[in-house]
Amino acid sequence: MTEIKRGFRGKIDDHLNSASEMTVEISVAGSGKYDSCCFGIDAADKLSDESYMVFFNQPASPQREIVLSGGGASTSYSVNLAKLPAHICKLVFTVSIDGDGDMSGVQRLAVALSQGGGALSLQMTGADFRSEKAVIAIEIYKKEFWRVAAVASGFNGGLPELLKNYGGVAEDTAPAPPEAPVKPSKVSLEKRLEKEAPQLVSLAKPLQVSLEKHKLTDVTAQVALLIDISGSMGRMFRGGTVQRIIDKIVPLAMQFDDNGEFELWYFGSSAKRMPPVTIRNYSSAAADWVQLMSQYGGGTNLVPAVEEIADEYKNGKIPAYVLCITDGATTKAGKVKKLISEASAYPIFWQFIGVGRANYGILEQIDSMTGRRVDNANFFVLDDIDQVDNTELYSRMLAEFPSWLREAGRLGIV
Repeated sequence: MTEIKRGFRGKIDDHLNSASEMTVEISVAGSGKYDSCCFGIDAADKLSDESYMVFFNQPASPQREIVLSGGGASTSYSVNLAKLPAHICKLVFTVSIDGDGDMSGVQRLAVALSQGGGALSLQMTGADFRSEKAVIAIEIYKKEFWRVAAVASGFNGGLPELLKNYGGVAEDTAPAPPEAPVKPSKVSLEKRLEKEAPQLVSLAKPLQVSLEKHKLTDVTAQVALLIDISGSMGRMFRGGTVQRIIDKIVPLAMQFDDNGEFELWYFGSSAKRMPPVTIRNYSSAAADWVQLMSQYGGGTNLVPAVEEIADEYKNGKIPAYVLCITDGATTKAGKVKKLISEASAYPIFWQFIGVGRANYGILEQIDSMTGRRVDNANFFVLDDIDQVDNTELYSRMLAEFPSWLREAGRLGIV
């Protein structure tokens, strides 16, 4: 039995066999009336197929890939990940309380994943919650491999609010009135770009689609960009890719922060902070790579830049979204891991993107790093950043930012 804590993320195959059937057991002790549910979620993070909502009234998915037994305070699911259809890429296991009371009143909430002799166990009490009436206990999701995340956070509005988060509606909940067809933030961003940077206006719609998808249209945040200047990055500077990356960040900064600017750092063997990038200077923000590398070295050392950025934003009043572009593994990986872990107590989210078809070292382990107060970083690889549709690019960039905002807010970090 391996004990895990809130915030844990890891590959299932490090503990169990994702190709074989496993059991997910959820038990709750307390004075309330409790229910459990499993949602099958698609790539857009939505419950697009309600036949993959498994609960007391629908105890099995269409091909019995997920089967519920028991109920109330003691529920068990048999789960066969290998048989799930391709459109189901995440399973969300939830617990909710009916009537009065909230999850802070539970004596014990336990979740166990088991299979033969192997098992993972998450143990919580009411002290782990506040006024939530529904919580996501764990998530099992596919990101290159099947992984498990101990989420243990939730929604004050109970099951209806939880369902709404995934695009569903509880049976006893009237549908919300339709949204206005035009969102002010979209109009504002497009108008600003049309007036101040018309060559970037084509990015407004893809960004807005992604912001709406991830429920980020009303978020305020500071934005920072960190770009690798190591020797192997020369082709990206010479070919204009770095400038095009900067171009794509400008609308995001305009959306997240009223001042419409973002901070820019370059890093090689050491770090160099540049003047803020604004709508007035963005088109010339890509530095002279040869000169920069000759001054700050051609290595790949994230430590100085991460230290500077953490110090810059650790006492911020609003969250900071930090995007890092790199084409290889950093030196001093242990130090970087320690810094990111320490920064989990700060209002900073780190989004790393690999662009070099290379070994990325510690960055590939970001999702499974333990010892953090909250999962504060994400990493994905783009073989060619110029070949990815802008809507998809923004969506990947913003995919894990909302869950961090939610959990960091619950913990009082932001």
